[in-house]
Amino acid sequence: MAEQLTNATMIVDKDFKVSEIDPRIYGSFIEHLGRAVYGGIYEPDHPEADEHGFRKDVLDLVKELQVPIVRYPGGNMVSAYNWEDGVGPKEERPKRLELAWRTIENNQVGTNEFADWAKKAGTDVMMAVNLGTRGIDAARNLLEYANYPAGTYYSDLRRRHGYEQPHNIKTWCLGNEMDGPWQIGGKTAEEYGRLAYETAKAMKLVDPDIELVSCGSSNSDMPTFPQWEATTLEHTYEYADYVSLHQYYTNYENDTANFLARSMEMDHFISTVVSTCDYIKAKKRSSKTMNLSFDEWNVWFHSTKADQHIEPWQTAPPQLEDVYTFEDAVLVGSLLHTLLKHSDRVKIACMAQLVNVIAPIMTDNGGRVWKQTIFYPYYYTSVYGRGTALNPVVNSPKYDSKDFTDVPYLDTSVVYNEDKDELVVFATNRHLENTLKVDCDIRSFEDFYVKEHVVLEHEDPKAVNTAGQEKVTPHYNGQSYMESGRLQGILPKMSWNMIRLQKQ
Repeated sequence: MAEQLTNATMIVDKDFKVSEIDPRIYGSFIEHLGRAVYGGIYEPDHPEADEHGFRKDVLDLVKELQVPIVRYPGGNMVSAYNWEDGVGPKEERPKRLELAWRTIENNQVGTNEFADWAKKAGTDVMMAVNLGTRGIDAARNLLEYANYPAGTYYSDLRRRHGYEQPHNIKTWCLGNEMDGPWQIGGKTAEEYGRLAYETAKAMKLVDPDIELVSCGSSNSDMPTFPQWEATTLEHTYEYADYVSLHQYYTNYENDTANFLARSMEMDHFISTVVSTCDYIKAKKRSSKTMNLSFDEWNVWFHSTKADQHIEPWQTAPPQLEDVYTFEDAVLVGSLLHTLLKHSDRVKIACMAQLVNVIAPIMTDNGGRVWKQTIFYPYYYTSVYGRGTALNPVVNSPKYDSKDFTDVPYLDTSVVYNEDKDELVVFATNRHLENTLKVDCDIRSFEDFYVKEHVVLEHEDPKAVNTAGQEKVTPHYNGQSYMESGRLQGILPKMSWNMIRLQKQ
């Protein structure tokens, strides 16, 4: 039976600008957790390992994604981490009880190795400091070790470790999820605000060119949200450049229509944090605008039960290894739309994480690497979503779900790349049964034609990719076309799409 047709309209204009897009909105995250590092980016005994032990097959996929920045080394792990354990001769590095995930950390990868890997991957490092069990001293010393050229204790220590040149890491997180009762050394908002302020002050004396991220709430469901932001920013506003947001999205109730609407949750979260930042700006009579770093986001719920049965105190056990479905990929596409729609304030975002741990890239130890379903919307948006985010005027039919009302079937973001004379429409059709035909007025883009229409679709919302079979992959047979100077976008039922237009 032929699919029913639902109609929507939109207007796209060059002058309807949101912002220039900071490429770091397509960042990611590697934590010393599960197989993200050991068996993920680093596996010296693997046939694909390079001279430093990094898997070249994994590096190739990271480079394909064009990841601009990667947060490291945590995450919850950083709140009891001694950075000194991970530098110097590998045979002298201690094995430690890693308390956040209850594993053994062997410290074979640390600050220098990760900086090496980032260089190979063509990405920058976003370094987190421990404000759980440690504080000002450890943070300023690590910064001196990483960034100061030579002639001081910690810069010369780096040089003795074989790194003559500084790493020049320019983005730093002031701790991680310090509001969380699960966090080693968790803090009240006042406690964190004071410590983060004093740490930031010291760090900017060491290197005035760095940017700092103040800890926001661990998620929007925290009982202290958004008061946590208001209280901590009272302290950190002067020195911080960003406030962080973290959120993971679930489908425990197995309700696809409701799940696909969860990007509205992200939208509300961002808007609330922006409002709180602007309240503190007004209260302080400040001329500075606080931007956002959404440095943990993804779908995460598939592996929760399996993780409860993992024996503690192993080295690199398979933790948080969600196997992603087609419907997860559709939502991830919409979450990326949401970040782009807020690119005037969201300047950094990190899909958490990059390899094996709730990740777009999966590996077998000693074996192959493959792309999860969520790899594809991330890849296309990262590669083609560079330039200026535009604000389309959308008129779409809507639906109600369990947790959301007035959910538009059409969810979209639009990017104009002036250098390439390219207009890119990213679009999700949330309708589970009907094709969505979008009549798009692109009046300020004369003589543009449809160069390609990439479609991610599948009959089974629960279809997954595995080492042996990648069932969910995009195709290039999208049916969109130009008619009388208007774009007619044809979006199959429950699909994620990229329509790329080029000037003739």
